This record gives sequence, C-alpha cells and structure tokens, in this order.
Amino acid sequence: LMCSCRRWGGLVQAGGSLRLSCVISGLSVDENAISWFRQAPGKEREGVSCVGNRGRSTHYEDSVKGQFAVSSDGVKNTVYLQMNNLEPEDSAVYYCAAAGCLVVGDRLQEYGLEYWGKGTLVTVSS
Repeated sequence: LMCSCRRWGGLVQAGGSLRLSCVISGLSVDENAISWFRQAPGKEREGVSCVGNRGRSTHYEDSVKGQFAVSSDGVKNTVYLQMNNLEPEDSAVYYCAAAGCLVVGDRLQEYGLEYWGKGTLVTVSS
C-alpha cells in the first residue's frame, strides 16, 4: 500500500492557490476514506480534512472551512486537496493518510490511519 502525496508547486504567495494530490495504491478510494493532515514547523501534526468513500462525505477542520476543498477520483484512485486563499499560517508539510475519516468532537483523529504519505511541503510567503 502506498500513499503518494504530490502537489503542483510548493511555494506560493499569500492569497494564492495550490492543489495537492494523493495517489493511492493498494486500496480503492471508492471503498475507503482518506484523510489529510499537516504539520507546521515546531507544531504538532493536525487534521485538515477528510473524504469518505466515493466522496460521499467530507469533513473540514474549522481552520480551513471555506478555504480548502477535498475530493476523490475513483478512476485515478486519487484524492485531492484544493487549497485557496492561502495564508502564511497554512505553511506546513501536508500528509495524506489511509484509511479512515474519524471525527471526534468535530476534530479529525489519527486513530486507525495505518498508511501515510511521505508528505509534501507547502510554503506560503507573505
């Protein structure tokens, strides 16, 4: 099983957009939920968003609601994280993880996520 987190461009100015992609092998995104996390320098890893199987449901942490959009493509077996209106505070290493979308108290949990991508660095300049 492999989660490969890719992106188009890692450095963007504040207000810009980026789309991350997570190519999954070994399991189907039509049958499994995928989560996104991020870790900024000196901070703990935090949940960002997740998408249920076949994209039937989504969750966003309060910090990214209205700013990020998560989706999945069963044909490409890929999950996307569209990030808009980026701010310097969004700078972090972003990870995708499988398989699950566990939300407790409106917070995305890492419990049960056995497979993690290597992460990709997103830097937002002011």
